[in-house]
Amino acid sequence: MKTKSGKLFRQTAILAACLLPLWCQPALADRIKDLASIQGVRNNQLIGYGIVVGLDNTGDQTTQTPFTTQAIANMLSQLGVNLTQEQSQKLQLKNVAAVMVTANLPPFSRQGQSIDVTVSSMGNAKSLRGGTLLMTQLKGADGQVYAMAQGSVMVGGAGASSGGSKVTVNHLSAGRIPGGASVERAVPTLIGQGGVVYYELSTTDFGTAQKVVDAINRSMGPGTAQAIDGRRIAVRTPEDADSRVAFLGRVENLDVQPVAGMAKVIVNPRTGSVVMNQKVTLEACAVAHGSLSVVVDAGQPQLGQGADIQVKQDNGSLMNVKAGANLADVVKALNALGANPLDLLAILQAMKAAGALRADLEII
Repeated sequence: MKTKSGKLFRQTAILAACLLPLWCQPALADRIKDLASIQGVRNNQLIGYGIVVGLDNTGDQTTQTPFTTQAIANMLSQLGVNLTQEQSQKLQLKNVAAVMVTANLPPFSRQGQSIDVTVSSMGNAKSLRGGTLLMTQLKGADGQVYAMAQGSVMVGGAGASSGGSKVTVNHLSAGRIPGGASVERAVPTLIGQGGVVYYELSTTDFGTAQKVVDAINRSMGPGTAQAIDGRRIAVRTPEDADSRVAFLGRVENLDVQPVAGMAKVIVNPRTGSVVMNQKVTLEACAVAHGSLSVVVDAGQPQLGQGADIQVKQDNGSLMNVKAGANLADVVKALNALGANPLDLLAILQAMKAAGALRADLEII
């Protein structure tokens, strides 16, 4: 006959076997490539003005967009078709649209490489669906031509209208051309100088910078990396180009456990969204705003340690949040009482001004 103690022992052993893999898992870490980028290795923005043709009566109303007719006249003159000014002004084209073409030129791009482009209507065209972009020069900030774009525009939407009724799915006045541009000019990209490459953290943090330096020196040898400030890290690399590439490939895949960031609360008053990280702390306070009253009685300032929150309205509504109260509970209670985003923002600002909200309040 099986005893209760034996059954309990067996259940405990099974539970331990299930939890053992969780205990053995290492702490989550980020790769250096996720935390930092190499100085000088960046995209370059390109822009151009072009014309989309072949639309099904959904193009610009040329009487209201004179730049469309002017662009058509200029293009035809280059092809040997000359129109007088009077003829250009009388053009009534419904299958043509003036567009802006944008693209990102990746680092280390070379002549002949294909890149994606985005085509966006700048007139009053109803849709770019089914259109074809004519040859368009894409220029950089220095005015030089770096790519040429042309091709069929892909629009991820659909629309129909009849008898005054209109139905539209997604956005019809913008589309993309995968591989629609060919690189004509390369942008020189230098990786470091004098055998030193600089890594730049995405966010300034002295603790994370030191951990990145420690990880590189531990894996690649002492003195390989040195922190310049809270964002930049100097890394000594081999002089040979092939060896440098292999070296940087190993460095960017090293794991680093970043330090916890500063306490922050992000508020979007347009949508009423509130996002906070785990370092936010809340102290005892009392806030009155309009018909709402918020009382926080916290025995200890750390979140979730015996706090008691009371939210009141003039009509007698009362909600208590006890045992483990935090800022999330304050937001939940206010939403339950029907507080709008402006009320929520005002109360959080009041808590911050009173010193009860130990976090950086950012409004987006």
